[in-house]
Amino acid sequence: MLQIQNCTLLHTKDGHYLMNNFSMTANPGDKIVLIGEEGNGKSTFLQWIYDPSYIQSYIEYHGQCIQTNERLAYLPQQLPAKDQALTIYEFFCESEAFFDHQTDIGKYAKTLGSPADLAFSDQKMMTLSGGEKVKVQLLRLLLDEPTCILLDEPSNDLDIQTLEWLETWINAYPGILFYITHDETLIENTANQILHFEQLKKKTQPKVSLFKGDYSTYLQTRQRAYAHQMQQAQEQRKEKKERDAKFQRIQQKVEHAQNTITRQDAHGGQLLKKKMHAVKSMERRFEKDDANMLDIPEQEEAIRWMWMDPTPIPTSKQIIQLHLDTLKTNRMLAQNINLSIVGPEKVCIIGKNGAGKSTLLNIIYDQLVKREDITVAYMPQNYSDQMDLAQSPIAFLSTYCSNQTIIRNGLAALKFTREEMEHDLAQLSGGQLAKCFFLAMGLKQANVLILDEPTRNLSPLSNPLIRSMFQQFSGTIISVSHDRKYISEVCDVVYVLDDTGLHIS
Repeated sequence: MLQIQNCTLLHTKDGHYLMNNFSMTANPGDKIVLIGEEGNGKSTFLQWIYDPSYIQSYIEYHGQCIQTNERLAYLPQQLPAKDQALTIYEFFCESEAFFDHQTDIGKYAKTLGSPADLAFSDQKMMTLSGGEKVKVQLLRLLLDEPTCILLDEPSNDLDIQTLEWLETWINAYPGILFYITHDETLIENTANQILHFEQLKKKTQPKVSLFKGDYSTYLQTRQRAYAHQMQQAQEQRKEKKERDAKFQRIQQKVEHAQNTITRQDAHGGQLLKKKMHAVKSMERRFEKDDANMLDIPEQEEAIRWMWMDPTPIPTSKQIIQLHLDTLKTNRMLAQNINLSIVGPEKVCIIGKNGAGKSTLLNIIYDQLVKREDITVAYMPQNYSDQMDLAQSPIAFLSTYCSNQTIIRNGLAALKFTREEMEHDLAQLSGGQLAKCFFLAMGLKQANVLILDEPTRNLSPLSNPLIRSMFQQFSGTIISVSHDRKYISEVCDVVYVLDDTGLHIS
């Protein structure tokens, strides 16, 4: 069992609370998914549970995490910098469990779709694809046989086959599991509790709520409760308005009578005094009733977004005609690649981790960015490839638009506070960086988008809007994604990349 008692997390730089006096209990078998907009404190909460020293440089924290004979394991959102230069074998050697459970390595590796001898590879961690890094970290974590696991974006960059394995593994895991993911399908298929982080009143008031049930039921219950309370609160205020108007007329009538009655009418004066006493008593009763009125319910506002209208792509326009005899990095990835895209197609490339999808997307970008008849925007898997993380969001976006008001309004619509607009990009969450890219695309009025995992860092509550935005986009989209909802709802054509080339799915 794991108990959270009165947890309070205060962001020392901005002075706003991520969580205030929150308590809960988690038991074996609980699959608790953390959801909420980017920057609301989900990753910070996981790190506080695992090791508060991880957040002490920017968070003031109070409360207790009481663990009853639990063995905790933590998978961070990003592979730590100190591990990047290690070989896979060196990475495993840092775990004592590696030497105790070497007979289990092949079994776990096989379920991940990885070679049985993966842990003994001399390949550098930094050369692995995003999905391969997640697999290696998961494999090392499983060797520790933890009873409580904290996963920060385990689904990021995993291929669909491994995502399906992850779903099966989560459902079968007997211990306590806290996890953050933006994959709505994964959430729908695995979570039995929803921990929702919200920031209300322009990020001045945190709200953290725990729902025991599946995600679909949570969304329905939350919306019904919101609508019901809103209706009741509005009806109460309507009744109050009518009651107050009637009361005011009575009060004015009694006051007028008191002001006009003659001193000789002693009996009438006594009656008016009693009436005024009744009016004052009624006023006090109304004040008590008003104090018990239902509050107007609050939910964190959804992001707002509207594309600046790019120049539409004609249906007959050749966007790319690509042929590659070979696709390779430090090893051969694929041969005989052919890709033809005409008009405003929405294309997605899928395939196993390490197949070369991001490498291919980068080649496509290098070819298209030189064109003058189209405007291209590129969102890489590694944001720092196209973004100086020492800049603020405003400085980054100023290269696409000189109007500061437009930039600030755009960031505000994407739920950035004034302070966050001035932060270094390095201090922002992955989802906030993704939103900066989306805004840059709009400001640039790009009509060809090259997107590497565009939805992977966004809240499951924001992703439906982002998918709708891409559906309505009048240009061409060339993307890599493992997001099953994005693939089914946005993409017209899906290609599978393997070692023999590109094939229509």
